[in-house]
Amino acid sequence: MLKHQDVIEAHGGELINRIASEAQRQEFLSKAEQLPSVQLDARATSDLEMIAIGGFSPLTGFMEQQDYEQVVHKMHLANGLPWSVPITLSVTEDIANPLEIGSLVRLNDPDGRFVGVLELTQKYAYDKKQEALQVYRTDEDKHPGVKVVYDQGGINLAGPVWLLERHPHPLFPSYQIDPAQSRALFKEKGWRTVVGFQTRNPIHRAHEYIQKCALETVDGLFLHPLVGATKSDDIPAHIRMRCYEIMMEHYFPQDRVTLAINPAAMRYAGPREAIFHALVRKNYGCTHFIVGRDHAGVGDYYGTYDAQHIFDELDADAMGIVPMKFEHAFFCKKTESMATTKTSPSGPEDRIHLSGTKVREMLRRGELPPPQFSRPEVAKVLAEAMQSAATA
Repeated sequence: MLKHQDVIEAHGGELINRIASEAQRQEFLSKAEQLPSVQLDARATSDLEMIAIGGFSPLTGFMEQQDYEQVVHKMHLANGLPWSVPITLSVTEDIANPLEIGSLVRLNDPDGRFVGVLELTQKYAYDKKQEALQVYRTDEDKHPGVKVVYDQGGINLAGPVWLLERHPHPLFPSYQIDPAQSRALFKEKGWRTVVGFQTRNPIHRAHEYIQKCALETVDGLFLHPLVGATKSDDIPAHIRMRCYEIMMEHYFPQDRVTLAINPAAMRYAGPREAIFHALVRKNYGCTHFIVGRDHAGVGDYYGTYDAQHIFDELDADAMGIVPMKFEHAFFCKKTESMATTKTSPSGPEDRIHLSGTKVREMLRRGELPPPQFSRPEVAKVLAEAMQSAATA
């Protein structure tokens, strides 16, 4: 049961802060040229950021071997807390070999900028195929998450990290609301119960429907689109955010909804990532989390509702956030409203549902999906973006 007076506790009981103080930052900068360095890719850079701001609480750094193995095989950290996705810094043997345990390692972003420090406590080899099979449920390298694992180095560097400095997001500074801020905001609004919504896709009517169904039973809705690394064929973040802005302006009660960015990268781990996404939103202060059809899925790797069933495998009290499970929504011609199979008397022929592929094809041709599928203002933005991309 959730008994907290204000907002829910962070996972593990403490919201982690690994942003260097000004004194620490100056000390690290003074050592910059002497420290051995590792260049992070886009995902590792966002992982560093998420650890530092507390989004990955209780993690204080990249996982040591015991945590890594427990997470891969048991979906728990070594201390018993539920956790479903390994957070690791993987490098080649050539990079790992000269690094000394107990030393500081300079972390550079993909552009070579000094962004963080790793206090190296371990370096260990791991089984890529086992990680793929356990976390992604497949060892096929055409799965985008598996491909990342296969392409990265075979040695994990572990230890606490420090983010040198928290910079405003280059595209969405006004929507950069970190966990400490979102918690304060929910408290200020008087929200005792908050439902989080994860998406990497533009919003359509089915999303809107389940968000509003959830909002009927809680105090506030936290719309939290992911803006970290995604697949190349996913809709760009700035387009998705514009769609949400339109929805906020015209279709949501603004006093009961907060829109913010999630800086994390997508892993496309389906059921495992649904657990991960829920725990991240718990750290942001959410008490509830929406889990819909094929959450964080890709291709045909996961069953339609596997991401809902996996919550039953973990102790609800240890998770500490309530999953709100929704079936696939559609427009019902009989009732002339949004519905699911739980509430609609219609058969398949009376349901308006368009696949993502079909919608993209329509948008590229400059055709707008029917208003029963997408709000016209949103469809217009998507069509313009699709046509611009096609002619670029």
